[in-house]
Amino acid sequence: MNTERNKDEPMIEIRDVHKSFGDLEVLKGINLTVNRGKIVSIIGPSGSGKSTLLRSVNHLEVIDQGNILLDGVQVNRPDMKGLQFERHINHIRQNMGMVFQHFNLFPHLSTIDNITLAPRKLKKMPPKIARELGMELLNRVGLASKADVFPNWLSGGQKQRVAIARALAMEPKVMLFDEATSALDPELVEEVNQVMQSLAEEQMTMLIVTHEMGFARDVSDWAMFMDGGVVVEECAPQKLFSNPDQERTQNFLRKHLNS
Repeated sequence: MNTERNKDEPMIEIRDVHKSFGDLEVLKGINLTVNRGKIVSIIGPSGSGKSTLLRSVNHLEVIDQGNILLDGVQVNRPDMKGLQFERHINHIRQNMGMVFQHFNLFPHLSTIDNITLAPRKLKKMPPKIARELGMELLNRVGLASKADVFPNWLSGGQKQRVAIARALAMEPKVMLFDEATSALDPELVEEVNQVMQSLAEEQMTMLIVTHEMGFARDVSDWAMFMDGGVVVEECAPQKLFSNPDQERTQNFLRKHLNS
């Protein structure tokens, strides 16, 4: 997918990012670079700032200080106002697929229509071409037989796989996952993880906030532990999950690492 340019070039750059909600500072000068085709996982306790950081990458949260870049283009543009910025951020978001805890599928649309809505409306893709793309993506996530089924007839794991297919339909440069399996029953987690694993094998650039420690360890190129709005520790996942340096990381993993 992202094979045309140098793999060592940054796809996502987060530079000295700060974010507060009222008097509560939730991001305290975060720095992170995700290179093209790499997978970075962010772990940490609730309230550590990891989801706020992820949401800031595509401007769902407006940062107070710092810069965020996607493929060399600045996401946050305080110099832009009104319609000019709206057009800018809409273009940026077309290059970022985001999958949330909750599936956010349109209940009145079939599976295939959920997937093809954005390509048809935003990219002006002809319906026939959009349906072909949608079926290709449904086949990719193992749900081709559910094309004309409505979301209420799908399991939680199936809904999340459709949500991933919907994000991929815009052919994004990066995928952002915000606790994509946390709302699922344990037996459904693996089917979603398998789809994410397949994206990793295809070298899709991914930034993943997750509580699935084993998955983060196995799929990531880099892992980062956040607590209290700061990066406590970051390194190769094999080291972070087996021999972290910081006591805060050690205590967290002692409680949460099951394998």
